[in-house]
Amino acid sequence: MAKKSIDMDQIQDYFAGKLKQFGTTPRGVDWNSNGAQDTRFLQLAKIIDRPDRPFSILDYGSGFGSFYDYLVSQNMKPVRYVGFDIVDEMVIKGLELHSGNSSVEFYSQDAGLPVCDYAVASGIFNIKLDTDYQTWTEYVVRTITRMNELTDRGFSFNLLTKYSDADHMRPDLYYADPGYIFDVCKRQFSRNVAILHDYDLYDFTVIVRKKLD
Repeated sequence: MAKKSIDMDQIQDYFAGKLKQFGTTPRGVDWNSNGAQDTRFLQLAKIIDRPDRPFSILDYGSGFGSFYDYLVSQNMKPVRYVGFDIVDEMVIKGLELHSGNSSVEFYSQDAGLPVCDYAVASGIFNIKLDTDYQTWTEYVVRTITRMNELTDRGFSFNLLTKYSDADHMRPDLYYADPGYIFDVCKRQFSRNVAILHDYDLYDFTVIVRKKLD
C-alpha cells in the first residue's frame, strides 16, 4: 500500500547504500552508466546561458559533486559551486574529492543555502519508494519552488517520464507528466520554460530561464 507521507530517512538510506555498494561512480548515485549520466548533465547544463562570464551554481541533490567535474571537463568552471545533499555520506565524500578547491562547497542542510545564478537537480525525484503518486508530486513542486527561490538566472532539473515503456516501469519510481510540470513552471516561475524530451532516455529535462540577457 502506498504511503501518503515521505520517509526521508528511507530515501537517505537508499542512496547511502548505493554509495557504499558502488563507490564514487555513476552507479553510486543510482545511474546506470557514465554515458547516461553525462547525457543528462549535458541537458541540465543548457541552463548556463553565459558560460563565458563568471557564474555560481547550486547542485541540489549533488551527490559527491560529479556535475562540477562535468562542468570543468566542458570548460564551464563555476566561480562558486554549492553542492547540497541530504545524505551525509555523499557530502563527506564530496568534500574529500574536492578538498583544497576554494570554489567548491558542500552542505547537508537546506537552511542557509546561498542564492546562486543557476541551480540544477539530477535524479533527485526518481526514487519515491512506496510514497503515493500525489504526495510525491507535491514534494516535487515544493522542491522546484525552493530551487526557484535560490536562483537568480534560472534552474534546470530532470524527471522520469510517464511516456516510458510500460513493461519497464517500476512501482518504486516516479514517472512525471511533462505537461503538468511545464504548466507549473510557466504559471509559477517564468514565461521562459523549455521541455527537453529528445535525448533517447526515459526522462525529460526542464529548463526555467528567469533572465535572458
